[in-house]
Amino acid sequence: MIQVKGYAASSPTTPLAPYSFERRELRDHDVLVDILFSGICHSDIHQVRDEWGGSIYPMVPGHEIVGKVIKVGEHVDKFKVGDIAGVGVMIDSCRECKPCESFMEQYCVEGMTGTYNSYERDKVTIAQGGYSTQIVCDERYVYQISDKLDLAGVAPLLCAGITTYSPLMFAKVKSGDKVAIAGLGGLGHMGVKFAVAMGAEVTMISSSPSKEKDAKKLGAHQFVLSTDKTEMKKYESYFDVMLNTLSAKHNFETYLNLLNLEGKMLVVGLPKEHPNVNPMALIYNRRSIIGSMIGGTVETQAMLNYCAEKNIVADVEVMPMQKINEAYERILKKDVKYRFVIDMSSLK
Repeated sequence: MIQVKGYAASSPTTPLAPYSFERRELRDHDVLVDILFSGICHSDIHQVRDEWGGSIYPMVPGHEIVGKVIKVGEHVDKFKVGDIAGVGVMIDSCRECKPCESFMEQYCVEGMTGTYNSYERDKVTIAQGGYSTQIVCDERYVYQISDKLDLAGVAPLLCAGITTYSPLMFAKVKSGDKVAIAGLGGLGHMGVKFAVAMGAEVTMISSSPSKEKDAKKLGAHQFVLSTDKTEMKKYESYFDVMLNTLSAKHNFETYLNLLNLEGKMLVVGLPKEHPNVNPMALIYNRRSIIGSMIGGTVETQAMLNYCAEKNIVADVEVMPMQKINEAYERILKKDVKYRFVIDMSSLK
């Protein structure tokens, strides 16, 4: 077994603390990654604090992982020692159902194996995540990363990046399309970057006037204050696509009304309160609401290649592992632009 250092939650109410554990020895198709950077996702907080229910402890969070390959299994052909590699939200799936055969493993019929807070396929071993010094993973679920990019900024691409890239690609966003991004946070700032790179006219919709300057800096062409009813009225039936990243309670109808003929609302935000949707807002202009969850292995690699080509990374603040609990509190206060990333050398 491989000895690993990390930080773990032992219960929903205790701070994360140092935790030593073991990774499995490499199988034929496994890759051992020495972790350099691990992003902090808001979903880490939800799961650590059991806000979604069913959390498994002890829990080592982290599913935005970038590191260096230090060992490979006998039959690995995608990686060699020294390569830069990434691991995202999932580390396995059944590999046999229709979604898996289509490389959309995130929709695996049996359920994908999450990088942490889940059981591996043996239904016994607890999967532990990236707040740790090393990780072992089957090469199918490991991604090649260009060393030309800032590796700390790459880490959030493994979740926030693919979560926004995938629905925009599904909607076939192209040059000249009018795209709205609702909410400017970890997801929203990536949505702006991707939509701008795709050639769209991009508008940020936010309830915070202070976000306008940041939105323009990220490349947004326009800014709309969602609390300004007059301004929102001007944009009714205007957008072809809206990427809805909002996690706070909001009125779906207000945002649906901004969509043009056959406009698509792409939902990636998860409000605690389930929204009510007025069917009339859907019938008018034949609008649709489309959910999306991360991306499959092939699409995630394509996203990383696209980011290398377009020089796209997340805006991050790097911190040592020892400040993880402070980072959680700052995230809850929305005191981050736009993702925290852990420098894992702080554990070594």
